[in-house]
Amino acid sequence: MNVLIVAATESEIISEKIRRKLVLITGIGMVNSAIKLTKELIKTNYDLVINMGVAGSFCDELKNGDVVEVIEDCFSEVGFEDGDLFSEISDFDLKTRYQVDARTPLKKVKAITVNTVHGNDDSISEIIERLGPNIESMEGASVFKVCEEFNISCVQIRSVSNKVEKRDKSNWDLDLAIQNLNVEVEKIISNL
Repeated sequence: MNVLIVAATESEIISEKIRRKLVLITGIGMVNSAIKLTKELIKTNYDLVINMGVAGSFCDELKNGDVVEVIEDCFSEVGFEDGDLFSEISDFDLKTRYQVDARTPLKKVKAITVNTVHGNDDSISEIIERLGPNIESMEGASVFKVCEEFNISCVQIRSVSNKVEKRDKSNWDLDLAIQNLNVEVEKIISNL
């Protein structure tokens, strides 16, 4: 099976076993991810894309270091404001939500993909009320979208590095999140 590992940053991959696989580092954000992944998929055929990375958690049930499989993701900012209301664009053939079949024994979650990570109490409350996400990342839905366009299976594995709240890096644990992420992705690769 020809597998491509996709991560936003080199620092998210610490496992030598994963580094020996085909790895694409895209850079942070949905635009970088979409461009780099599209260029790679034009050149090479893959059977599976594994998108791995860290994420912020909206829910108290997910703690720093918990590793999850994203089975639903969306571009949370694609739409329009009408006063205090936000509406998704539905007038055009524009897909903003993606659902995939579960492929691992990890806890299944709903994610949002954002350009700006949340750190304001009002915007956090609004996004929880509007979409009810468990986690947020800056790349996930773009990887799902590109893989869907190329008809390639995709699994998204995220590890919680922090709670989504007013930015306080003293509450983050990137080292634990990255360590646990790599352990779980190694297991997935071994079971292919």
